[in-house]
Amino acid sequence: SKFVNDKWMIKNGFLNDVQEHKPWWWNIKVQKLNLSAPLILLPEVSCQKAIEILQEKGYDQAPVVAESGLILGMVTLSNTLTSVLAGNAEFSDPVTKVIYDQFSKIGLEDSLGKLSCILENDHFAIVVHEQMQFNGNGSSFMKQMVFGVVTAMDLLTFVSRNDNK
Repeated sequence: SKFVNDKWMIKNGFLNDVQEHKPWWWNIKVQKLNLSAPLILLPEVSCQKAIEILQEKGYDQAPVVAESGLILGMVTLSNTLTSVLAGNAEFSDPVTKVIYDQFSKIGLEDSLGKLSCILENDHFAIVVHEQMQFNGNGSSFMKQMVFGVVTAMDLLTFVSRNDNK
C-alpha cells in the first residue's frame, strides 16, 4: 500500500525523516541548488511556437502557467515533437494539448532528501514558492509562483560539486 511506503510518504509530505544513515546533503534545502529562473509558457502558445522557443533558448522543458498563476503542467520538446509527428497534435494547436499534467511540486524550503525521493519516480519537479498577494480591496490570497524546474542532473551536479567540502 502507498500509505506504508516511506518514499511515497516523504514525496507527499506525510513523513520527513526516514533514513537512518542519511547522506550529508539530505537535509539541505532545495533553495541551495541555485536554480536558474525557468522559461514559462502561457497556455495559448502554439506547439510550433513552443518548439521554436525551447530550441532557441536551449531548454528541454518548460512549465505551462495560466495568467492567473495556476500551473497547468509541463511541456517537453520531445513530447511536443513526438505528438505532432504522430498526428496526435497539430503545430497550430495550443501547447496545452501536449502537456504533462501529472507532475510533482516541491518548495524552496523542502529538503534535498524529499527531492531525491520525488526524482526516483519523476523526471523532474517544479519548484514553487507561496507568495501572499493583495488585491485592490485589500484582501489577501496566496499564489504559487514557479521558481524553477529541477531534475536528477541538478541534484547530482550539486552533490558532486560539494562532495569534497
